[in-house]
Amino acid sequence: MKLNFIPGGIVTQQILSRRTLLGMSLSAGVVATRIRSLAQAPLVAYPRRSTVSLVSGETRRKNVTDSLVAIDEQILPVLKTKKYVVIKPNNVSTVNPLAATHADTLAGIMDYLAPRFKGPVYIAEASAGHTPEGFDNFKYQTVADEFRTRNVKLLDLNQEAKYVLCPILDADLHPTQVRLAARLLDPDAYVICSAILKSHNTVVATLSVKNMALGAPLHSAPKETPRWNDKRKYHGGVRQTHVLSGARRWWTGTRGWKATVRRRGHRWRRGWRLLRRITLRRIAWAWSAWA
Repeated sequence: MKLNFIPGGIVTQQILSRRTLLGMSLSAGVVATRIRSLAQAPLVAYPRRSTVSLVSGETRRKNVTDSLVAIDEQILPVLKTKKYVVIKPNNVSTVNPLAATHADTLAGIMDYLAPRFKGPVYIAEASAGHTPEGFDNFKYQTVADEFRTRNVKLLDLNQEAKYVLCPILDADLHPTQVRLAARLLDPDAYVICSAILKSHNTVVATLSVKNMALGAPLHSAPKETPRWNDKRKYHGGVRQTHVLSGARRWWTGTRGWKATVRRRGHRWRRGWRLLRRITLRRIAWAWSAWA
């Protein structure tokens, strides 16, 4: 017997056939075996590691400049091959400065670029809110004004509306497409990701990757109709995070999944609806991709 949870608190019952139960058990066994093999795989030593520059000092602006100067030999050869620079700040909020890149950070980057690059520089963002509001609240225009002779401009990527289509999976594991800011994918652009460390309710902390991965998806311009927002498509996976992390604990023999069921029943219900949609064919496809 299977319990089906329907929005509104309704619970229905459905009898499972022996064929369905056998398929589910085989699928769980295949995935569990693969997860265990991945967990036991030896760590691979990467032959090339990125250089990290750490600088301490009294001012944010000078620290940023000095940190870039310290790895100048890695930046400059690539910078010379580009037509323009994109500085990608991090404006998760357009009103809270604790969730946004500081203007002094952008000024520090420009202090490094000014004597080394003569092309145009764009401070470009595609905030989840109204991007120009963040530019105003965080005083980014003062940076553009200070370096006016260096052709520095503020750019709302949502308003520019130039994008590249990229395929992803939605919350139901169906393929869909999202619109990513074209400038962040332009091979002629030298992109500087100016992110900040933030705590996160699902993955504990977010760093530079999220500033690019979630900063690139666009939403509709202020006066555009109908309204749309491709950033939301990326957040459909929160349910998957809870389900798969719980399932992994269950398959590896710990009690994490059962504890989740007892303490957070709503997560289990949502997860069960999602798991019902993962057919044996999809699990077989996932297995072939892993193998």
